[in-house]
Amino acid sequence: MIPLRNITYWLLWIAAGTTFVVDNQVFGGPEQPSSPDLTDDHQKVAIFAGGCFWCMESPFAQLKGVVTVESGYTGGTTTDPTYENYMAGGHVEAVRIVYDSGQITYKALLDTFWRQIDPTDTGGQFVDRGSGYMPAIFYQDEDQRIQAEQSKNELAASGLFAKPPAIPILPATPFYRAEEYHQGFYKRNPLHYANYRQGSGRDAFLRKIWPQQTAASQESDQELRKRLTPLQYEVTRKNGTEPPFDNAYWNNHQEGIYVDIVSGEPLFASTDKFDSGTGWPSFTRPLVPENIVEKADRTLLTHRTEVRSKMGNTHLGHVFSDGPPPTGLRYCINSAALRFVPKEQLAREGLEHFKTLFGTKR
Repeated sequence: MIPLRNITYWLLWIAAGTTFVVDNQVFGGPEQPSSPDLTDDHQKVAIFAGGCFWCMESPFAQLKGVVTVESGYTGGTTTDPTYENYMAGGHVEAVRIVYDSGQITYKALLDTFWRQIDPTDTGGQFVDRGSGYMPAIFYQDEDQRIQAEQSKNELAASGLFAKPPAIPILPATPFYRAEEYHQGFYKRNPLHYANYRQGSGRDAFLRKIWPQQTAASQESDQELRKRLTPLQYEVTRKNGTEPPFDNAYWNNHQEGIYVDIVSGEPLFASTDKFDSGTGWPSFTRPLVPENIVEKADRTLLTHRTEVRSKMGNTHLGHVFSDGPPPTGLRYCINSAALRFVPKEQLAREGLEHFKTLFGTKR
């Protein structure tokens, strides 16, 4: 069964065999070794399977006390499985988490795990179907087993789901580290990752079940307050407006793209930027229309159209119908909601496919 995460990747895989090229990077080659033993007596291991392992790395990696998160294969009977044959050996995609038990508990990891999956679906997860995407908890010892069972029972009693959780709780088997191109995929290929999460149905499901938790890849409000400046937080989370002519990008003429300061999703390009005379960055159109959400705004006793980002739910600004050709639109955006990525740094951030924008106006 060929996964549906990114059809471009899988076509390249078929064409090139065990070694293939994506975005000028060569992937595949020799098998990856199994995960090494722990080197710190205070470290412990947790292993969870929740469908696509790309989507399971990020939520755990941002937790305080988590040392490492790696993608791999486990639960099967064969040794040294690869991406091409792990299902045939009975393995599932999983993540192996090394954590400091003095900073974070196994229960906290379990709570995070439940909030990434559909615990009533044992035939796969979301768009990915088949045995290789079966969710499961793999316990390391009797204490983990007891905690996992208790956590599962608590989830069943919560009434969040129409059916009881059916996730198996199994003894851990050897874990085999996946190929290097799978490791940290959410960081190295943020656009592919964001598009996959959205298209797979995972994020929509999680937003419905956990209304206080938006996309699993987003930071908590407390974490955002620490990372953002007061002005950035006021604009992005409180729908604020920064001063005109006194912001980072109103007069920026460099070539590159502008991404959401919260989520990193691509929003606008310098090729569509123009001087509107307003003192705020202005664009004729979005770079990725699917990443923009427009909403009616009547807060100033007049009708305006607010612009927000889809993944980050970030307040960006407003769009008006007094812009120049070819669209006649003016996306008036707060610099505080944006981060600029110069064209020379696009490859470093996994955005190299946007380099074709530069040299000619769209």
